Amino acid sequence: MRNFLKLKRNRTFEYKPRFYKGEGNPYKIEHKLDQYRTTAHTTRGLKNKVLNAVDDLKTEGDKEMRIRFWVIVVVLVLIFLFIIDFDLSIFLGS
Repeated sequence: MRNFLKLKRNRTFEYKPRFYKGEGNPYKIEHKLDQYRTTAHTTRGLKNKVLNAVDDLKTEGDKEMRIRFWVIVVVLVLIFLFIIDFDLSIFLGS
């Protein structure tokens, strides 16, 4: 009986055209920037996914990007509260 929890992998063939004079597989579809992305590589399993997420959290991003992100989030929340007619005076007191 097969293990129904494991996913089936596709078969890979090492076909190389007769007149191809280059390195690697010419039929491999890969984006130019895949070597720089952390999510492009196949990491299977929950442990590897968690370790990749922790590594991404350790790397510090652009500070201006974070500020811009939080400003956008606050503006969107305020727009949402305005649309649903939320009364902000409950936070201000009497």
